[in-house]
Amino acid sequence: EETVVCALLHDLGEVMTPINHGEIAASLLRPYISPRNYWILAHHEIFQAYYYQDAAQLPRRDTREQFRGHPHFEACVAFCEKWDQTSFDPDYDSLPLSFFEPMVRRIFARKPYWH
Repeated sequence: EETVVCALLHDLGEVMTPINHGEIAASLLRPYISPRNYWILAHHEIFQAYYYQDAAQLPRRDTREQFRGHPHFEACVAFCEKWDQTSFDPDYDSLPLSFFEPMVRRIFARKPYWH
């Protein structure tokens, strides 16, 4: 459930800036999510460059390799592949936002910094 909410909100920072937008979303959600999901959100735009290097304005497709060996590296690869990457597909079958509202409410109802 937490990962679903992170996937829903991971690009919130795009409104302010496409560069480092992941850090913005991660910071906004940090009190309510695990350290693992915080790291994933903070780094997802770098990992997403594997698919969209030009859109991410990164010089190399393999920029994420600098983080190989980090405990959350593979989780971030999976997040980008399973959640972020599919959001660019206009034919992807998705549910209405109302389906996710209870999940979002439960995550934000957590005691901040519960972990």
